[in-house]
Amino acid sequence: MTTPWGEFELSRFPEDPRDRLRAWDASDAYLLRHLAEERVPLTGAVVVAGDRWGALATALAEHRPTQITDSFLSQEATRVNLARAGVEPGAVGLLTTQDPPPERVDVLLVRVPKSLALLEDQLLRLAPAVHAGTVVVGAGMVKEIHTSTLRLFERILGPTRTSLAQQKARLIFCTPDPSLARPANPWPYSYALPDGIGAASGRTVVNHAGVFCADRLDIGTRFFLEHLPAGTGAGRVVDLGCGNGVVGTAVALADPTAEVLFVDESFQAVASAEATYKANGVPGHAEFRVGDGMAGVAPGSVDLVLNNPPFHSHQATSDATAWRMFAGAKHALRPGGELWVIGNRHLGYHITLRRLFGNSTLVASDPKFVVLKAVKKS
Repeated sequence: MTTPWGEFELSRFPEDPRDRLRAWDASDAYLLRHLAEERVPLTGAVVVAGDRWGALATALAEHRPTQITDSFLSQEATRVNLARAGVEPGAVGLLTTQDPPPERVDVLLVRVPKSLALLEDQLLRLAPAVHAGTVVVGAGMVKEIHTSTLRLFERILGPTRTSLAQQKARLIFCTPDPSLARPANPWPYSYALPDGIGAASGRTVVNHAGVFCADRLDIGTRFFLEHLPAGTGAGRVVDLGCGNGVVGTAVALADPTAEVLFVDESFQAVASAEATYKANGVPGHAEFRVGDGMAGVAPGSVDLVLNNPPFHSHQATSDATAWRMFAGAKHALRPGGELWVIGNRHLGYHITLRRLFGNSTLVASDPKFVVLKAVKKS
């Protein structure tokens, strides 16, 4: 990536030589050009929210910015990219969306996230640190910025306008108004599950902003809950890509002797899973881990993996995450252990599972979804 601060070699995390997706896009480049051309002073406290793979933090490292991200993978990519650029450790602050935000922000740069709820939560959390002189610039591809996006900036921070589009990217300019009466932060949000979905029926779900389907039970998860394996038998169970943790919590409710590991790369998701688990007073043992899928889980240590894999990486459709999740599950499962997967019919996960496990069984299906089971043979 060529920028006014130099040229940088950037990669996503984990690095995959077959991955053709870049670690930056036109909106990152547009934002950096704007900062240089307008000579935006970067001598104060610079905060970069939603930096997807560390492109902005790496380019601006000499100004010692603080990055805030919900993504473990993005944070790890930032570490790698900073090291590759020769940036001294500690020059860039690395915070998660669950950490207390900085007390003062002089320049706020926002990569617009896919989730409007996450943007709302972040702006509300950062607003007390923003003052009348704060420079606020958002960035995203044209398809990511909507009227609702601009309204959020306007409602929480102050008057907002947009730039002309360049290479299908657009900037957002916001003038902070300290006298603005900001709304209360509605996150995290809780609701009661419906009946007829097994052990989790009528139970409480807690969602932090940005978690998939945070205000209702999505139809795919509902279908999965209706067809979870019965009687896990006091084994070690992993809710892989746990989201708000409703699947793993359902297993623990059905079998309190099960040990459940909740794993997600989203800090918001794992916080939601832990809150959901605790809200239901489950008596069993649980562990909550933010990380890269099954990385760090000992081989042959797991009896059952439950997975609803994502098929998007930000705006790009990709099966790379599902493949890595399935392969990680196979590595962690003991012989005879099972991976259960819920997915859209058209994704063809049965083919992937047969390639990895040598088998795939259809457990349940409807016109939209399939629940599949793969058994580790040896």
